[in-house]
Amino acid sequence: MSTTLDLAKQLIALPSITPDDGGCQQLLAHRLTAMGFTVESLPFGPVSNLWAITAGDGPLFVFAGHTDVVPPGPLKQWKFDPFTPTEHDNCLYGRGAADMKSSLAAMITAAERVLTNRTLNGRLAFLITSDEEGEAVDGTRAVMDLLKTRGIKIDYCLVGEPSSSKRLGDTIKIGRRGSLNGKLKLRGVQGHVAYPQLAANPIHQALPALSELSQMQWDAGNASFPPTSFQISNMKAGTGANNVIPEVMEIEFNLRYSTQLDAETIKTRVQDCLDRHGLTENEFSYDIDWQLSGKPFLTATGSLIDVVCESIESVTGNVVERSTAGGTSDGRFIAPMGAELVELGPVNTTIHKVNEHTNIQELENLSEIYQLILERML
Repeated sequence: MSTTLDLAKQLIALPSITPDDGGCQQLLAHRLTAMGFTVESLPFGPVSNLWAITAGDGPLFVFAGHTDVVPPGPLKQWKFDPFTPTEHDNCLYGRGAADMKSSLAAMITAAERVLTNRTLNGRLAFLITSDEEGEAVDGTRAVMDLLKTRGIKIDYCLVGEPSSSKRLGDTIKIGRRGSLNGKLKLRGVQGHVAYPQLAANPIHQALPALSELSQMQWDAGNASFPPTSFQISNMKAGTGANNVIPEVMEIEFNLRYSTQLDAETIKTRVQDCLDRHGLTENEFSYDIDWQLSGKPFLTATGSLIDVVCESIESVTGNVVERSTAGGTSDGRFIAPMGAELVELGPVNTTIHKVNEHTNIQELENLSEIYQLILERML
């Protein structure tokens, strides 16, 4: 068994449902300490974080990732126990096999090979959290705030998120859209459905505005990002009786937005639309609770992107697509500090699903790719 596969199995065998680390970081810290890293445990709230760095000076290259996983879901639907790593049909099965304990294993073994009898022209660090799949407040975000107070600047960062689509390395992420959530609470006047003149129905009042927001062209996107998207995720109103006009309607929505917009502009446009449709007139009133999950970021050019693409092509022969699609990642907390950032990891077709798995040969290739990146960057 290879060292990478063995380490991936050890990590999967440690149940670490977010925000629980399950002992994964202790295992990784042991390997990093043996390589000469200075290792710190940085707990914030219920979250475990690990920061490890080599001595020296020069540019700082960081491997970033997470040990937490999502719940396994219905156990009866799994071929094998989700926390018993199992080899089957040339694949490694288990929760976290793709997202992203295999990436962590590949990073560690790549670093071990590079650091054997070699001196780096720079510094190497690991930033690992148990809060990526959860609220993402006490994890990478908190560690980055701490590093900022210490004056530590990350020059290059490789995040091990599962970026690949069909084959390892066919896609890398060079940025992500921003994510802005809104909770709209619209108040009217409760009453009997037979006497609508004595009530004010918040549902009727909200629908035209929501329709306009859902059809609005927020921007045209650009060469790296698709147009901004507005999506309603939840709606709640009513007392449960079919003869009562409700007093309150609650709507949750999300905007995934490009670098053509900023959060404040979006908020203004949403509120202008609501006001234009009379949500503050007569008996109606509303308030919105906004939550910014992350600003958009982009590494359009730079030496890291070039090296990542060259390394992938050297190992796999794949032509690499550069993408900003998908959800958010912890890269949103690292890139704004000025780092060139790329996400590269396993195929993502089974992440968060029952029977999550990754191809074992591609796991070995991923470690080799990470090694080439390190050698070429440092």
